[in-house]
Amino acid sequence: MASTAKLSSLSSSSTLSKPISKNSSFSLNPPQKAPFSLFQETLPKPSAFPHKTVLHTQKPQFSISSKNPISDFFSTNKSDPEDGFVSSFSDDDDKPREECGVVGIFGDPEASRLCYLALHALQHRGQEGAGIVAVNNNVLQSVTGVGLVSEVFNESKLDQLPGEMAIGHVRYSTAGSSMLKNVQPFVAGYRFGSVGVAHNGNLVNYRALRAMLEDNGSIFNTSSDTEVVLHLIAISKARPFFLRIVDACEKLEGAYSMVFATEDKLVAVRDPYGFRPLVMGRRSNGAVVFASETCALDLIEATYEREVYPGEVLVVDKKDGVQSLCLMPHPEPKQCIFEHIYFALPNSVVFGKSVYESRHIFGEILATEAPVDCDVVIAVPDSGVVAALGYAAKAGVAFQQGLIRSHYVGRTFIEPSQKIRDFGVKLKLSPVRGVLEGKRVVVVDDSIVRGTTSSKIVRLIKEAGAKEVHMRIASPPIIGSCYYGVDTPSSEELISNRMSVEEIREFIGCDSLAFLPFDSLKKMLGNDSPNFCYACFSGKYPVMPREVKVKRVGDFLDDGLNGPIDSIDGGWVKGPRNFNIEKEIDPLYQQSKI
Repeated sequence: MASTAKLSSLSSSSTLSKPISKNSSFSLNPPQKAPFSLFQETLPKPSAFPHKTVLHTQKPQFSISSKNPISDFFSTNKSDPEDGFVSSFSDDDDKPREECGVVGIFGDPEASRLCYLALHALQHRGQEGAGIVAVNNNVLQSVTGVGLVSEVFNESKLDQLPGEMAIGHVRYSTAGSSMLKNVQPFVAGYRFGSVGVAHNGNLVNYRALRAMLEDNGSIFNTSSDTEVVLHLIAISKARPFFLRIVDACEKLEGAYSMVFATEDKLVAVRDPYGFRPLVMGRRSNGAVVFASETCALDLIEATYEREVYPGEVLVVDKKDGVQSLCLMPHPEPKQCIFEHIYFALPNSVVFGKSVYESRHIFGEILATEAPVDCDVVIAVPDSGVVAALGYAAKAGVAFQQGLIRSHYVGRTFIEPSQKIRDFGVKLKLSPVRGVLEGKRVVVVDDSIVRGTTSSKIVRLIKEAGAKEVHMRIASPPIIGSCYYGVDTPSSEELISNRMSVEEIREFIGCDSLAFLPFDSLKKMLGNDSPNFCYACFSGKYPVMPREVKVKRVGDFLDDGLNGPIDSIDGGWVKGPRNFNIEKEIDPLYQQSKI
């Protein structure tokens, strides 16, 4: 179901013109503000637009004894996912969720249609909702809807989105429930015009910012953290517009890769740590394209130029072309390592590295450091395939397709009254008996989160006649929840936070189990190793969580239309309270009783 949205005005009051204080209550580590300057530079790529830029960036074991230091502050509330319905958000889909994907296009007469295609390429990053905002004759027009890109858009919907500039978004909700009004891009009018925004990431100080804004009279229409950004832009006194964005972003903490559209400008911005990816490319006609992954550029025949640097704001318009300025430079980026382990498509280049090559090497490392006598190597499709190829090549054992994945499973299936064991997994994965029967099988998967799916896969393979099943996991054990735009379960639900490797092996029922050693992962990354975030493996967070809550996988199984905003609080687990944030750093947090 799609909806065509008209502009909604942000609330205003006399108190809203007062800028939000820039004191330490909004930043655990207040960054040094860089002076703004612009100068002309020639890009090596031909373009229809001149380019202005400021160069400000910095180039960027098999057993576990440590546990997540914040695990004691989380509660667990599990329910049986197999009562009546099997949902795509059940235990049978035991993976971290792929946050969101964003696209921005400037200077192409078919901007919205190209945006639609690019969102198709990013569909793996979010399947709950999709939207496009196009700009035509200084008017922002929006179409959003719940479901896949192909379900939200058709020819008539795209005909409603003319213009040479568009932004788009696919979502899996990491903050905010799955209601239609939470589907991005958001569009709002304020006193100087209109602005649309699409956001990938998660703001760790969202609730404090929202409480401040509401105290000053702001009215919120959604439960998404992205709406805070629009309010901060509206109350900013900075000029011109892109400095309003800079002013707003200086108050944000956490992960954000965003694209904005105004009546005449496309703006892309990435947080100073560069948690989430964002790349820039150009089409042959000079149109500028921003996207979460390079696979989106490939589909619409745009040439990859570079990443949007951590802490960078890029402004595109007809008059000045592409301008670059420094938001808040940080000496050491913290890019999400899970983009290379699971989230991104293998054909993408993320953080300057080929995802395919990274995963292939992960498999090679596993074969070297955790060898086992076997007859065949198989993968848990699709995300484990490339690592399995690397394992098989290094081990000198044939890779075969021992599990077939169905790509046509919908959101829910009605289970027959006569219960079928492991029904959800069997809907998605089918074993090939001819490959498995009587064999010693190595099964390569990208990660183990709660262990529920892994145990069912092992059982499925053994029921197909496998003699031995050896699990090899192409990531270190996950012991910490993510606060930067990845939807992971609470720490108590993470099996590696509760059990040793041997205990996990017994739980999932395999003959041997090995994870990618953490030290080997960092060694493989070489000089770039310090530039990645490993919080989910170490429990050490680059930006400390404060009021953020972690969503439990399995929550918000509404139809995407009717859930009340209040339901969001019922689906979250309280965040850590051992950082003394409330009394020492953020008095707003206490005042608002978040």
